[in-house]
Amino acid sequence: METKNVMIVGVGGQGSLLASKLLGVLLTDEGYDVKVSEVHGMSQRGGSVVTYVRFGEKVNSPVISEGEADFIVSFEKLEAARYVSCLKKGGKIVVNIRQIDPMPVITGAAEYPENVLEELKSKGVFIDETDALSLAEQAGSAKAVNIVLMGRLAKYFDLDKEKWLSAIEKTVKPQFVEINKKAFELGFSS
Repeated sequence: METKNVMIVGVGGQGSLLASKLLGVLLTDEGYDVKVSEVHGMSQRGGSVVTYVRFGEKVNSPVISEGEADFIVSFEKLEAARYVSCLKKGGKIVVNIRQIDPMPVITGAAEYPENVLEELKSKGVFIDETDALSLAEQAGSAKAVNIVLMGRLAKYFDLDKEKWLSAIEKTVKPQFVEINKKAFELGFSS
């Protein structure tokens, strides 16, 4: 099997590390060789955070280079645009449509670009957009945006939904399992 590459990109504090752990557990349980690599930016200050998840028969390097990502899961629109060069031809971006202003926008030094996703689509990029925050809140916690996005990503994997739910049970604290399962289901079915 050819190695597959998933990039999870977001802003510090959004749960991208839990999302990558969930994906790693799921794929390891399926018998794949899995490499997960975390690249922290200024995560505590709302900076960009990137996680690479690579899986296949044998994976040698944990890093995804430009033009190699089969999927980019983006917790925020601008992060999708920032990392689109890593997407392989025919790859897919799953993105939360909520806007989180980066520090230069907050301080007034820059403006948030308009029509970020529309611009990407006009260049032929496959964008699967969802309001993950609304779905997470519907599930019972705004913090479940990460799991909503994993549910959305699951639609593109040839793995039974029950296996994803089992991985949630293994990676999420027991008191949050049910909320996260609901968040996953909402992301999957939306």
